[in-house]
Amino acid sequence: MAQIREIKKRIGGVKTVQRITKTMQMIATAKFTSAVQRVNAAKPYSERIGRLVGEALAAAGGDFEHPLISGPTESPSRERLLVITSNRGMCGAYNSSALRAASGHIQGLRDRGCELELETAGKKAVGFFKFQKTPVSVSHPVGDEPRYDEIDRMARSYIDDFVAGRHDAVYVACMQFVSTSKQIPRVVQLLPLQPAVAHSDGAEGADGAKALYDFSPSVRDILDELMPLAVKTLLFQAFLESSVSEQIMRMIAMKAATENAGDLARNLTRRYNRARQAQITTELMEIISGAAALD
Repeated sequence: MAQIREIKKRIGGVKTVQRITKTMQMIATAKFTSAVQRVNAAKPYSERIGRLVGEALAAAGGDFEHPLISGPTESPSRERLLVITSNRGMCGAYNSSALRAASGHIQGLRDRGCELELETAGKKAVGFFKFQKTPVSVSHPVGDEPRYDEIDRMARSYIDDFVAGRHDAVYVACMQFVSTSKQIPRVVQLLPLQPAVAHSDGAEGADGAKALYDFSPSVRDILDELMPLAVKTLLFQAFLESSVSEQIMRMIAMKAATENAGDLARNLTRRYNRARQAQITTELMEIISGAAALD
C-alpha cells in the first residue's frame, strides 16, 4: 500500500513538472518569435552599414588611416572581452557553449602573455567566472530584450577606451543565430574593425559595374560618423542574435523536458496499475482463502 501511495505521489509531481515545462516552452516560443523578428529587421541595416564603410574606405584610398582600424599607436598588451550569457538557466547548452568559447579565448590570451579586462552580460557568466576565480571588471544588466540605448552607451565606452590606447582589441563572446536548427558559439572582434568589414569592395549593379559615389561632406567626415555606428551596430547585432539563440535553445530544451516528463508519467502510471492490480489480486486471494477456511 505504501508503494502505491509513493508511486501516485510521484505521478502527481511529474505531471506538475510537465505543466511547468510546457508553460516555459510556450513562453520561450513567444519570445523567440519576437526576437527573431528583431534580428531579421536589424540584419539588413547592419550589413548595409558595413558595406557603406567599405565603399567609403575604398574611395578614401589605401593610405587612409583611422584609429578604429589601425588601433592605438603604442600597444598596451591588454584586451577587453565581453561575454554574453543568459540571466536564467534551462536553455540547453546555450550558456555552456558561449562560456566554453570565452574560456578558450582567455586561455589564448594567457598563453600570449596579454592582460585581460573581462566584462559580462548575464548572471550565468558572473557565476561561472566567480567559480573560476576570474575577476570581472563590469557586469552589464542587459535584459531578455536588449535596447539600443543600452548597447550604444556600452559601445561608446569601448570606442573611447580603444582610441585612448587602453586596449589593443575588444572582443565579444556570444552565440550566433544561423537558423532555428543551428546556433554556434563565436568570439567576434569588435575593435579594431576587421578588414572584411572595413575594406569590402564597392557596390555592384545588376550589370556587374561598380557604383561610383560623390561624397559630400568629405570621405573622412563621413567615416568619422559611419565607423562608430558600424561598431555599435555590430555589438547590437551580437546581443540580438544571443537573445534569439537563448530563446530557441530554451524552447527546444523545454519541449524535450515536457516529452520526457510525459514518458515518465506513463511509465509510472503502468507501474501504479500493476501494483494496484497486484494488491487487488492479493486481497481477493485472502478473501477466497478465508471463505474456504470457514467451509
